[in-house]
Amino acid sequence: MPGDLSILMPVFNERATVEAAIEDALTAELPVTGRELIVVDDGSTDGTRELLRSRELPQNVKLVFHERNQGKGAAVRTALQHADCEFAAILDADLEYRAADLAEVLEPLVSGDAKVVFGTRAWTSQSSFSFWYVMGNKAVTLATNVLYNCWISDVMTCHKAMSTELFRSLPLRERGFAIEPEIAARVLRAGERIHEVGVSYRARGREAGKKLTSFDGIRVLRTLVRCRIS
Repeated sequence: MPGDLSILMPVFNERATVEAAIEDALTAELPVTGRELIVVDDGSTDGTRELLRSRELPQNVKLVFHERNQGKGAAVRTALQHADCEFAAILDADLEYRAADLAEVLEPLVSGDAKVVFGTRAWTSQSSFSFWYVMGNKAVTLATNVLYNCWISDVMTCHKAMSTELFRSLPLRERGFAIEPEIAARVLRAGERIHEVGVSYRARGREAGKKLTSFDGIRVLRTLVRCRIS
């Protein structure tokens, strides 16, 4: 039987997209009996938090506010603390990912064929931010495969889903974007296999608010090594 889903949505300075992202998360057709959306504003300074506070949202939307910016990882962990459903999945508020793709991600979970599912991106000219962005993603994914003797294709994907119980059991501590490889590393260290399905992706540019930098790549590698030896 399908379970219900907690969608974890970290938000930082996404005034232009957050309303559409919330609508997408609430209306996408998903193979679950119910859903809740947990929006964590991570100290936004562009009017996002004021916008969220001014809107009347459905009862299945929980709003949580960080008084200062702590990073994506901190926002995901906060959202996870408020999750009440059987499954949990991350969905960013920048519209690079579509909530409808969570249907493919959730299918192996609700059918019992997998315990952890990642939605992996197929890089195309219209969906990639830049050559070096794609190469950086491939490099840290290769490092993951080497360090953990696995074979996954996109360690930095946003679409990561599993049971809320398993998600909460992972000893996560990263505050920024390194939460993505940390989730993968902790899942693999726990002896779980990662099931992959394809998802769509539309990268935005710096002018639209892209936040990842080359320094994040270094943090990702550091996190992968830390989790491997700890």
